[in-house]
Amino acid sequence: MKNIFKNTTFILGLLFLTVSFSLTSCNRSDDEADDLPQEELSDVLLRVTDEATGVPAVYDYQVNSTTNPNVKLINGHTYNVEVIFKNGNEDATQEIKDAKDEHFLVYNFPNSDITLTRTDDASSTRGDGKRVGLKTKWVVNTAVKNASAASQLVLTLFHEPVTVSEASAVSGNGVIYGTHTGGETDAQANYNIIN
Repeated sequence: MKNIFKNTTFILGLLFLTVSFSLTSCNRSDDEADDLPQEELSDVLLRVTDEATGVPAVYDYQVNSTTNPNVKLINGHTYNVEVIFKNGNEDATQEIKDAKDEHFLVYNFPNSDITLTRTDDASSTRGDGKRVGLKTKWVVNTAVKNASAASQLVLTLFHEPVTVSEASAVSGNGVIYGTHTGGETDAQANYNIIN
């Protein structure tokens, strides 16, 4: 009888520890304002407005999709671009603004010559003065540099980076705008650049 009691107590103790660990390990951050795990994002939209016409076009990257939206850009044109994050029908962009010190967007344009400037207002400017990158201006020098290679935008939202910089760097046949150290990926969206 003592062995049954000891075994039952031991098993209940293990069960309690297992449940305790699973409950505490689900949330990657103690910051309640930043509960935006990647699996809750369904779409990353680009609202691209040509300054010449004022007409916006929206390109919807669906998370885990096997196809990428084609973003049509005209050489020599300037575009105002806004990034919108969605969770189903709900706009999740405000959650990123509410936790702006915990987020940073990196824009990678392989095989394109696009000059990007971050134009975020105070609602999406971090405490360190760096802009998250939800609003940008693109000057398209050459949308597709080499017709035999893919031109893309690889847009990555980083969570809790240790350091961030708005600086740009040449990468292969394109340019990356923004660098970071540490943190993890909240979302990554891929778009084809065409002209």
